[in-house]
Amino acid sequence: MKRQEYKVVFEPSGRQVYVLAESILLEAAAQAGLILQTPCGGTGKCGKCRVRVVSGQCKPSAACLEVFSRQEIENGFRLACQAKAGGDLRIEIPVESLFESQQQILVQGEGGKLPLQPAVGKYYVDLAKDAPDGALSDVERIRAAVRPAEFSSISIATMRLLPDALRKNHFKGTVVLADHELIGFEPGDSTGRSFGIAIDLGTTTLVGTIINLNTGMDVAVDARVNPQTSYGDDVISRLRLCREDEKGLSRLQRVIIGAINDIIDKLASEARIRREDIYEVVLAGNTTMQQIACGIDPSALGEIPFVPAFTRALELSASEMGLEINAHGRVYVFPQIGGFVGGDTVAGLVASRMALSDETILFVDIGTNGEIVLKHGACLMAASVAAGPAFEGARISCGMRATAGAIEKVIINDDLSCNVIGNTRPVGLCGSGLIDLVAELRRTGLVESSGRICAASELPADTPAAIKRRLIEKEGQGAFVIAGKSESASGQPLLLTQKDVREMQLANGAIRSGINILLKMAGINCTRLDSVLLAGGFGNFIRRNHALRIGLLPPVPSGKIRFIGNASLMGARRAILSVAEKEFAEKMAHEVRHIDLSLSPEFQAEFSDAIVFPEEEPHG
Repeated sequence: MKRQEYKVVFEPSGRQVYVLAESILLEAAAQAGLILQTPCGGTGKCGKCRVRVVSGQCKPSAACLEVFSRQEIENGFRLACQAKAGGDLRIEIPVESLFESQQQILVQGEGGKLPLQPAVGKYYVDLAKDAPDGALSDVERIRAAVRPAEFSSISIATMRLLPDALRKNHFKGTVVLADHELIGFEPGDSTGRSFGIAIDLGTTTLVGTIINLNTGMDVAVDARVNPQTSYGDDVISRLRLCREDEKGLSRLQRVIIGAINDIIDKLASEARIRREDIYEVVLAGNTTMQQIACGIDPSALGEIPFVPAFTRALELSASEMGLEINAHGRVYVFPQIGGFVGGDTVAGLVASRMALSDETILFVDIGTNGEIVLKHGACLMAASVAAGPAFEGARISCGMRATAGAIEKVIINDDLSCNVIGNTRPVGLCGSGLIDLVAELRRTGLVESSGRICAASELPADTPAAIKRRLIEKEGQGAFVIAGKSESASGQPLLLTQKDVREMQLANGAIRSGINILLKMAGINCTRLDSVLLAGGFGNFIRRNHALRIGLLPPVPSGKIRFIGNASLMGARRAILSVAEKEFAEKMAHEVRHIDLSLSPEFQAEFSDAIVFPEEEPHG
């Protein structure tokens, strides 16, 4: 197993990754969790993914020479979608090259289409100095002092604490509002300490980021496996537990709330802030995950017509959900579209802004519960498919999530070369690595279109000997050796088994069949698609040709495929930074037409066709 890797450090974030020789910079950035703008689909025509090579070898491509002036080339400017790593590199990424900069919420007065307008507001007041004439109540004195940020309500819990808090602090302190409700009065000037947490509530993985509500900047990020996987690795198994065990819901809620609290604790510790300074948590997940987190029985989702308990957003107190932030903090749960199309899809629509485009756009969020949205003309349609957790590493014999030790890139030439996250001995195979490997095995003829792994004896005589040695038999079926005993971290061989390929075919077929049905319902074929937006937390970057080669995506020019990273988390982040984004989320949830694929008579036929790998090679 060849592993010539280069270290790439990205500035100003300081994130670093290890990549194979000749890897494009766009891919390296994505591995580091940095999604760059590629409106041209990575063809080198738009110039939006510009980066600057601070040090190291990175020759300019022909496209770079066309886009940049001679002086810019000499200063290190390159197109990330075209330039390749020729050694260890230090790369500077301008803010405007990041995908999120296109959607950035800016502080009021700094420009931009959408001002920073979080639900939480903090205002320092001196009520002793600004005391009005007459004997106004405590509440009215505060109301007068914080105008025009006027509040409309106060809970009885806060009301009981207010008189003592005001007098102990001589009527000087910080008023805390959340959605126009007075939720606290703090000693001194604490206006600089205001934070929120956005959570992507995935079936297999959880990702959270803590955000400074005054600046709109991320402070820390954490990701981990959803502990509910111990009760089942897909939503169906968890629905079954809720339906068949009277304590099933409480168990699932307890472990997910515990995991979210662990994320909160980790983020607060890393950011060096107090939990009391966190005032809001925003949750975006599929329908089942959101309802379980809220302690709402999801059993109705397990029977026709698969009805969710709610569609409009929920706004709850953190204390009643058991989340350990400020005692009077809030929780916002994203609105849901219907069936299994939940808050994560709505968050993806908020992040991508695809509904505002005049183009025909396909949005695909690949995960255990795969969501698909098609925009054609004024019509928005959304569907969900049970893809299973294969793309997130589960049910694959050596599968794992995209963390240190995961093989995330595979190339086959005279032998197998792979890129391992963290530049360590491989532990397993993550989603992007799985797609790479199967696509390469298809390209080289080692896996048939049916998905069968060939035996070494069936290969052409000119097949490299190193490749032939990797084809073995396990339990009467073919298998492929990714890493031998001496190469892996565990001392045990890492294999891709025939069962692994079948699991991937099932996930692959579910997503592709859902896409095909939506296209048919819109009365169009894939040639009408202007762009395909690829989202998902299992890996920021899937090689386009590989996704096309295995039939995961419809046969479109690879330049039409764009990566937008973890759109669910990005949408949750936007919602915590602006009440206008929450209103936009409600609008999207209401306007999207939900398509229940389980009721489609065409689904089984489409699925049967989609699990077979394409015979033709993808075109650029």
